[in-house]
Amino acid sequence: MTAPQAPATGNERILVVDDEPDIVALVAYNLVKAGFRVSTATNGGDALRLAQQERPALIVLDLMLPGMSGLEVLEQLRADEASQDIAVLLLTARREEADRIKGLSSGADDYLTKPFSAQELVLRVRNILRRLVQGQSGVPDLVRVGPILIDRSAHRVTVDGAAVDLTPTEFRLLVTLAERRGRVQPRSLLLETVWEAAPDIQTRTVDMHVQRLRTKLGAAGEMIETVRGFGYRLRAAQTRSA
Repeated sequence: MTAPQAPATGNERILVVDDEPDIVALVAYNLVKAGFRVSTATNGGDALRLAQQERPALIVLDLMLPGMSGLEVLEQLRADEASQDIAVLLLTARREEADRIKGLSSGADDYLTKPFSAQELVLRVRNILRRLVQGQSGVPDLVRVGPILIDRSAHRVTVDGAAVDLTPTEFRLLVTLAERRGRVQPRSLLLETVWEAAPDIQTRTVDMHVQRLRTKLGAAGEMIETVRGFGYRLRAAQTRSA
């Protein structure tokens, strides 16, 4: 896993990717006004190049790009070690749940549906960056649950010594479950803690991220139990097959 982004300070670099000049201008203006440094791109190729060159803290990424779609850009970002830890906020004009789920299951940290208010955009960006800040004062940097070792300060997760690449939101979800291991966490509480209860984020978002997290953890993913009708629980130890 690559080195983590620096903690949110209010002047992080944000990459805005959209082929509509008016949208780019609106987003860039309000992010700069909020204290961020902003770069822009109008297509997927330029977005991937700038992501590698500038290592932004977050990318505001439109799904409907010409040529290479935003979803394809997202998948390449997550597949590349140099960019897999960059947070991504999707912009989409599509309101169908299936499209949002596809973006989230591909590794997006959040999404915003067009049309949107500038105030909500800045709020979403700040919330995502805030979730990246780990290792609060007085909290141990290392958390071990069975074969899973979480290093908060390095933003690193290993299972039986092998590194596991997680998105910022997946990492925060795992940390939250590990902190409260053995206790059932309702979906609504996870939304409030991990996603900070953004207005249109639904419980399905939690399910998709848990599914991806289980897959990435391999056999250790079985430690995340579904408690039907309530939510999820991380067992304190792994049950191994004979």
